[in-house]
Amino acid sequence: MMYPVLTLFPLKSVTESFATTIHGLKAGHLTDRIIQRSKRMILDTLGAGFLGTSTEVFHKASQYSKIYSSNITSTVWGRPDIRLPPTYAAFVNGVAIHSMDFDDTWSPKFSGLDLLLAFNVGLYISNCASLLFRFHPPSVVGTLGSAAAASKFLGLSSTKCQEALAIAVSHAGAPMANAATQTKPLHIGNAAKHGIEAAFLAILGLQGNKQVLDLEAGFGAFYANYSPKVLPNLDSYSWLLDQQDVAFKHFPAHLSTHWVADAAASVRKNLVAETDLLPIDYIKRIVLRIPNVQYVNRPFPDSEHEARHSFQYVACAMLLDGGITVASFHECQINRPQVRELLSKVELEYPPDNLPSFNTLYCEISVTLKDGATFTHRSDTFYGHWRKPVSQEDLEEKFRANASKMLSCDMVESLIKTVENLEDLEDCSVLTALLKGPSPPEVASNSSAYNNSITNLS
Repeated sequence: MMYPVLTLFPLKSVTESFATTIHGLKAGHLTDRIIQRSKRMILDTLGAGFLGTSTEVFHKASQYSKIYSSNITSTVWGRPDIRLPPTYAAFVNGVAIHSMDFDDTWSPKFSGLDLLLAFNVGLYISNCASLLFRFHPPSVVGTLGSAAAASKFLGLSSTKCQEALAIAVSHAGAPMANAATQTKPLHIGNAAKHGIEAAFLAILGLQGNKQVLDLEAGFGAFYANYSPKVLPNLDSYSWLLDQQDVAFKHFPAHLSTHWVADAAASVRKNLVAETDLLPIDYIKRIVLRIPNVQYVNRPFPDSEHEARHSFQYVACAMLLDGGITVASFHECQINRPQVRELLSKVELEYPPDNLPSFNTLYCEISVTLKDGATFTHRSDTFYGHWRKPVSQEDLEEKFRANASKMLSCDMVESLIKTVENLEDLEDCSVLTALLKGPSPPEVASNSSAYNNSITNLS
């Protein structure tokens, strides 16, 4: 394999190199493989977003955003009754996408190819930035990627792209302590909103530190281990994007829990027939050998968001039910006595070779019965991981299951067809018209109390 020539950072500042790349990348850099993978990611993201509009956190975010108005408004997916300023539409759509943790792991007249190019520019900058900083990725590199995508979509000059990145950095950052809470989806919403804001402010002439991403003068000055090495040049872009990996989830939870579910499903086959109930009373001990990732270590989760970030819960739910679905994370499922009993039997072990990397981690589960028999299975990957890619047919079925909660069957099929032919779409308004969807049932909430609070603040 021929490897591309890489441009060393000392030749340019990091910020300037990023800005030059954003401005310089063209549709010709998108190979067929990049386009096909991007369309799969976009379809999966849209499905997760439609499903997410039924959640409590989406409803709270959209209710809050309604206090803002603008002469220019944008679509909220699946909610034609809500029109918001572009930045707040991006915010609530981003919240919807991540509200169940069901999105993939690593959106003049505009064409589908313009959208694909902006999408990949954002993805590229996000991935480059992820090599430099260590936070919850969406809150930092997502903000930079959003600014990059918006800058490309709006046709900013290289200098303006540099300003947009500088502005975006001032919006970046969120603590991992908010994982497994209703606040975590805001990280995605804020990344989308702040990236667009940064591009708009750059257009208006707002200036920032032109070396904001560089060790000597900017963001990196605050981090002792900050050590940028190389930034690929434009000729390397297609090769590097071809190497990007994407994992698609089967159920709405942290990606690392999918290894646990895969291993637990295999062990369950040794314990009961497919349709039989698990003999909980016969189980003495459950051992999970996993990487030491503390924010996914939640022995007795109390909410749907904690359950989505619990190795223990996903293992027990799979052993008990033989499958994990959206409904598995409803509180009535989490608090079942059978689940709590199983959770009390779970122990964790951290093998030193099991590092917390999506490229190398594994899960091994051992279930010991009271008669002394032990059943063990190790999962090194799962169906949907980049080493075992999900089929296009199954990805479309996932989209249908998610989007049909908000859209008619005809609209769902139209969206699948539109995304499949996105590179040939001459006008993206065809896509945005489909994204509006029909008016859904209102989610029960305490909106009156919220509105009273807002009135009291005015």
